Amino acid sequence: MIENNHKAEEIPKSLQGKKKEIKWDKLDNTAHIFPVIAGESMSNVYRISVTLKEEIQQELLQEALNRVLPWFEVFRVRIRYGVFWYYFETNQKPAPQVKQEYRYPCQFISPNRNHNYLFRVNYYKNRINLEVFHVLTDGMGGITFLRELTYQYLRLSHPELQEKLGDGLCSDTSLNREDSYLKNYKRSHKKGYKTERAFHVKGEKLAPTELGVMHGYMSVSVLKKVCGKYKVSINEYLVAAFLWSIYQECMHGMPGKQPVSSCVPVNLRPFFDSITMKNFFVIVSAVFHPRKENYTFEEVVQIIAESLRSQINREHLENLFAYNVSNEKNFILRAVPLFIKNIAIRYVYHSSALANTTTVTNIGNIQVREEYQSYIKHFSSFLSMSEGQNIKGTICSYKDTLVFTISSNLADTSVQRRFFRRLSEDGIPVQIETNGVYGE
Repeated sequence: MIENNHKAEEIPKSLQGKKKEIKWDKLDNTAHIFPVIAGESMSNVYRISVTLKEEIQQELLQEALNRVLPWFEVFRVRIRYGVFWYYFETNQKPAPQVKQEYRYPCQFISPNRNHNYLFRVNYYKNRINLEVFHVLTDGMGGITFLRELTYQYLRLSHPELQEKLGDGLCSDTSLNREDSYLKNYKRSHKKGYKTERAFHVKGEKLAPTELGVMHGYMSVSVLKKVCGKYKVSINEYLVAAFLWSIYQECMHGMPGKQPVSSCVPVNLRPFFDSITMKNFFVIVSAVFHPRKENYTFEEVVQIIAESLRSQINREHLENLFAYNVSNEKNFILRAVPLFIKNIAIRYVYHSSALANTTTVTNIGNIQVREEYQSYIKHFSSFLSMSEGQNIKGTICSYKDTLVFTISSNLADTSVQRRFFRRLSEDGIPVQIETNGVYGE
């Protein structure tokens, strides 16, 4: 984010009224899939959290949400069922109720509850949690909203900040709602996503509503030195270490017919000069085929790095989303009733979902305005489970602290232990924290 060195603007009177104009909006190209496949068993909800250096006051957090939400039209919506497509409509109800965390994270957000909003805010001790149904936005959109919510909360709890900074949004905060997929679409008929079935991590599952979460805290500077020895990026190294851990623990270092692969979401905004708050990402796959016995970790790191580098370029990324956009723009397909589209979408999703073992997503290094930095300890994030993927990883950093969070619905934690041990063997000290599901 661009550094902001001036006072935030005051909230305009147009946003201060009790009733807002009702608008409707299309779902972005990626969002079409989420209302179709989401449910109690697969919520498609992700969480981004900020941990402060002070206890959270519920009434102030509620007030902060009440003040910030009117700015963000991407979040201030409800979802509606049309003849041909789902669509968003302005939600005129009060902001969702802020609660102390009392249940397992990333549970399904019912469109008929939560004041019809598709996100929730809760807290635990000194941590603020934002949980978002992916239909609204991706991780970058979630970070933008959580950051402004945190700024507003800190101004309420520390009046001296409000006197200094005012009571509006930072000037570099985007409220853009364009569908950047459509804006950057170029005709293409190539199918970008593979459908080869991948190896899947299986085992005894936790109770249906439980989600095990394990955070690993480490130094960014130490991690960079280790990655320099392998001549790879932090992202390449951590994805490789995660797939290596699955290969070692679940395949025992033996050859296999199916590849071990990870979905790796790529933020498209830097490639296409976009500032949209809506979803704008594609998935590439980091793929490792265990064709022989006992690959070394060094070999796996290089295989994964080459796999990712061959895909993360503008031309390939453009082809990935162009195929999906071409289907949306097809006149014949547009005229197909929604209930028939839903059947087709579920079939396509089922086929593509089995093509990956896991997902590792990198939220990136989160930048915070200087005036607020001393109040914030760290950020973290993690994903809910999806079809065929019972374990996932999320990377998130702030200043010199990187948090690699593993979420899983499996009772066994051998992959998690192997992963953090692998990092320790490379000289990276890791502090572990769990949500208590594993009884550790």
